[in-house]
Amino acid sequence: MFHNEHNPPHFHAEYQGQRGVFSIDGNMVKGNITSKTAKKLIQEWALLHQNELMQNWHKATQGKQIDRIEPLN
Repeated sequence: MFHNEHNPPHFHAEYQGQRGVFSIDGNMVKGNITSKTAKKLIQEWALLHQNELMQNWHKATQGKQIDRIEPLN
């Protein structure tokens, strides 16, 4: 997420040089990530961290520093 974010709530992810924009529920809405496995892992992570993602979204839209969210183990 970036400090000048715009609606709808989303986050950015990167996999092996490919990039995507994902809704808070983990669905890719824009981008070129072609790996089904990568998209599945991103969606799994997003579903586990929906509350944290929304908290960060609100912080980003207010120009506040966002918190780090742990990766999948």
